[in-house]
Amino acid sequence: MAAPLRSLVEDYPRYLQAFQLFLERSSEHQCMREFIQKTLPEILSSIGAGKDTLNVMGVGSGAGEMDLEMLGQLHLLYPDAKVDNEVVEPSGDMVYRYKVLVSKTPDLDHITFRFNTMTASEFEENWKQRNTDKKMDFIHMIQMLYYVNDPEATVTFFRSLLNKDGKLLILLVSGDSGWSRLWRTYKQELCNTDISQCVTTGDIRKFLDAKGIPYSKYTLPSQMDISECFSPGDERGELLLDFLTETKDFSKNASPELKAGVLQLLKHPECSREEDGRVMFNNNLEALVLDP
Repeated sequence: MAAPLRSLVEDYPRYLQAFQLFLERSSEHQCMREFIQKTLPEILSSIGAGKDTLNVMGVGSGAGEMDLEMLGQLHLLYPDAKVDNEVVEPSGDMVYRYKVLVSKTPDLDHITFRFNTMTASEFEENWKQRNTDKKMDFIHMIQMLYYVNDPEATVTFFRSLLNKDGKLLILLVSGDSGWSRLWRTYKQELCNTDISQCVTTGDIRKFLDAKGIPYSKYTLPSQMDISECFSPGDERGELLLDFLTETKDFSKNASPELKAGVLQLLKHPECSREEDGRVMFNNNLEALVLDP
């Protein structure tokens, strides 16, 4: 009998290793940077008129690479404004990496960083205890709603913190990505953990539509080379399979039927396409932008 499947997130070193390989094999960060440089400035062009200080919040900021990219664009838009930047990130390791990145990055004197090493729900409690009426001009939640118990409640709370001209940016895998097809097909087997949710922008849009909350949406085309997943025993392929299924040692612990089904689905045209003999997984992302 196959061993019970454990979430990859429970083994942080292996998760980090798998995530780094994912970034190497995918165009994820490239497509995010393109969005930040080409599209985000227009989105943020109305948030800072006449303000001396801009209040920014990153929720699930990781090691801060994308935060600093966005803060750089904000500075180009509002060169005279100071920035008060709240960072919410539960991983102490990631907060440390973020601080190191800040220390090595020039021209950040206009930014005050406040690091909150806690989950989004812990931060919500902390914020309420602060009893503050402070409002945010820009809140971003990049690839983090998978890791909250209630994505809808999380979006509702952080949207409530927006200033009247503020913007909330949510970035997740798209509802038409290979991830979505994989999760829809194997939700029961792969999405049964409290730590991680199989959620796409399609799910968030359903919630927003039901509540009558308007939003703008932007597609970020992205792909990932998963060819090594189909070479039995390939160490990198097994690591990528762990990342795709969010399962620790998926190849060893999944039943033969589940493993065969997942591998077959990953080659399905709704998940991937073949290009020059490589299997390229549809890693499309979608950005949703909400007003208060």
